[in-house]
Amino acid sequence: MKSTQRFSVLIWADKRKSDAKGNVPLYARITYLGKRAEISIGRKVDPSKWDPEAGFIKGPGQEVKDINKEIITVNNDIHAAFMDLKQTEDFITAEKIKQRYAGEEVPQRMLLEVFDEHNKNVEELVGKDFVKATLTKYNTVRSKTADYIQHRFKKPDIYLESIDYAFVTGFEMYLKTEDGIEHNTAMRYIKNLKKIVNLAFNHGWIRTNPFNLFKCTYKKVHREELEWEEIHQLANHPFTIKRLEEVRDTFLFCCYTGYAFVDIEKLTPQHIHIGKDQVAWIKTQRTKTYVTANVPLIPQAMELIEKYKDHDCRTVLNKLFPVKSNQKMNAYLKEIGDLASITKVLTTHIARHTFATTVTLENDVPLETVSKMLGHTKLTTTQIYAKMKDKKVNRDMHALKTRLKLQEENNSFEIMEEEIV
Repeated sequence: MKSTQRFSVLIWADKRKSDAKGNVPLYARITYLGKRAEISIGRKVDPSKWDPEAGFIKGPGQEVKDINKEIITVNNDIHAAFMDLKQTEDFITAEKIKQRYAGEEVPQRMLLEVFDEHNKNVEELVGKDFVKATLTKYNTVRSKTADYIQHRFKKPDIYLESIDYAFVTGFEMYLKTEDGIEHNTAMRYIKNLKKIVNLAFNHGWIRTNPFNLFKCTYKKVHREELEWEEIHQLANHPFTIKRLEEVRDTFLFCCYTGYAFVDIEKLTPQHIHIGKDQVAWIKTQRTKTYVTANVPLIPQAMELIEKYKDHDCRTVLNKLFPVKSNQKMNAYLKEIGDLASITKVLTTHIARHTFATTVTLENDVPLETVSKMLGHTKLTTTQIYAKMKDKKVNRDMHALKTRLKLQEENNSFEIMEEEIV
């Protein structure tokens, strides 16, 4: 009937729903910005009298007049609801127009409001279902999202319904350009925002999920690890400062076991188990995934455990090692690397990479075994470490050459025997 800024109301008869008398129900279809919502008018009409062009029934009689009068009233009331929304709302949808007309409006949820509720729930579950690092991660993304909303919309918050695909791609661009964040980190932030939006969608607070069309992609990064020569160089370097020696030993233990900082921090002597074959194991669960990560201890790891048997960390705190905070560990590791003449930047996570590559895969430990020890839930996660180094390729090819030479010698020997016979 009327149209205002891509808003329209269409009165139509649904001929698919005829009753026993052949009459069909009337509906009002609200369309705004390409989205629809429908309202039953509560009237039925003879389809032969319905004029779809005019949006009225035709013919004489008081009933025809009453129905047409009601159609005009419904149409006017829907337009009034729309104009009222334009005066009071920043974001309008066809569904909101329908709700305003019917007097059934549901308060609209705000994005940061939902984010805050989610983070509060995570905070209450820290130490149970989540680690503190998870809460820190979500608080960081919440802060980045708030900054983006202020930057783009000049508002402290926005309605969930106003989030669309352009909001998501705009957030990606903002992170990379305004914040100078590299691609993979930006993807991790967006992935965490996606969890909040998925939460809103699953609760029915938004009708469509803007992330359905967005795919988080990650670029391959070079994962650095220590070579055996560097491990020995670090292990044999004498440190006169106790705290540096303790951090060095903790780092090396991670290199020998593959444990992440958040996991080694929680290790106690009770996690050490001696198997029937007299092999010592660490048996525990990864903090991040709650997946079992049992690791047989190589001699170098056992030596470090023995070294701290009388340390306060063991006798007083019942900890396997005197682990510092992650921030202090990384700060001290930089100092340790400089003193031991290690050119690579040492971090707590480089130790896990070292275990996966130099200590295990490079020494022909099967990928599936490494994956189990690392506590990965998917083999594809472990495959990021499975890069072939030149020296391993050279070693494998040398073994092949030896086998081929042996085969050639055996063949020659067999030919000589045949000639003698």
